[in-house]
Amino acid sequence: MIPSRFLPRPPNKLFFHHNVSLTVSVAVGTPLQNVTMVIDIGSELSWLHCTTRNTTTNMVIPDPLFNPTLSSSFTPIPCSSPTCTTRTRDFPIPASCDSNNHCHATLSYVDASSSEGDLAFENFRFGSGYIRGIVFGCMNSSFSSNVKGDSNTTGLLGMNLGSLSLVSQLKLPKFSYCISGYDFSSVLVLGESNISWVGPFNYTSLVQEQDRLPYFDRVAYTVQLKGIKVGNNLLNISDTVLVQTMWSGQTMFDLGTQFTFLLDPAYSALREEFINQTNSTLRVLDDPNFVFQMAIDLCYLIPTNQSLKLLQNLPSVSLVFDGAEFIVRDEQLLYKVSGLRRGNDSVYCFTFGNSDLLGVEAFIIGHHQKQNMLVEFDLVEYKVGWAKKETQPHRSWFSGTTAVVEVGEAESTAAYFFFL
Repeated sequence: MIPSRFLPRPPNKLFFHHNVSLTVSVAVGTPLQNVTMVIDIGSELSWLHCTTRNTTTNMVIPDPLFNPTLSSSFTPIPCSSPTCTTRTRDFPIPASCDSNNHCHATLSYVDASSSEGDLAFENFRFGSGYIRGIVFGCMNSSFSSNVKGDSNTTGLLGMNLGSLSLVSQLKLPKFSYCISGYDFSSVLVLGESNISWVGPFNYTSLVQEQDRLPYFDRVAYTVQLKGIKVGNNLLNISDTVLVQTMWSGQTMFDLGTQFTFLLDPAYSALREEFINQTNSTLRVLDDPNFVFQMAIDLCYLIPTNQSLKLLQNLPSVSLVFDGAEFIVRDEQLLYKVSGLRRGNDSVYCFTFGNSDLLGVEAFIIGHHQKQNMLVEFDLVEYKVGWAKKETQPHRSWFSGTTAVVEVGEAESTAAYFFFL
């Protein structure tokens, strides 16, 4: 049952910062401890780096550690709990029991990072919204080769379609986000956005789970890629490359990945056509030993005094889906490599890469190309849409008060959560 005092309410809005990773400020526990977390719609379990060292309540626990011994609301989850035995079914490694009979989770990611610890209930405050009894991982060990273990963050905020993701625990009908392309501030909206500063939405359906395919991630936000265009030219890519098979071809929206990565046949066709359409204006970096972020091998030398003009005259790249096109233009096509110069030229790299070089047999749509648009996930109609930002948002859209929602083991206590 949803308490009447929570409906209807405006959406809950949470500001975050972005660079390589997207990080949000959160307060956790009783009393509250301030932490930061990486937002990731490709991951399920939210988790924090935890410490259990003995401290007095007067001591400040430095970021990035959360100390559960200082929180009166921290509640470990036993192995016998339905949360441990049933709701962890989508974890890459099955949950187990530790020596204290607590539910133990081991998480691994495609970038070779990992995290390990126990599941627990805890209270979270996102912006002005306060949520009781969220299931999360209190991790005491981790390994990272990438942003999922960013040393400037405490943990990860999982928001895929899995049973224990934040989205599922709060039973959200919708959520959306807008990544600013002009500074490092952005906003995450949990609930209906109801905003007027974007243009019309383009929607495509989310692909339903396919249990028959062993390598299909059924809790990812999956869409069907139909084709790729450079300018008005539709690339000659076989349908067998774009359709999900037993081994590859899944197309996923992600926030934990910065750029967009395509399977080799599609990437090679895109790379060749983009070079052909820009060979009169851009100079390719001729260095076979340089590969940006392990999977992007198309980079350019651009004089600093010509960068603005050149970036505004690039052919667009469009990802074609059922019913909608995702169009990437201008500065979102090339990324300036910080601190790297060749003579008087800066190095800019193509924002599409080869997923085969990452060891991932899938199409992954990252967050860089989503700047300056509102991306909405409708979990009732089961679709994803995007709309370009047309005007600057009014300050009143970012105001509000506090909401409290109970989320516990009993399904009847779960409720919608709205940022206010």
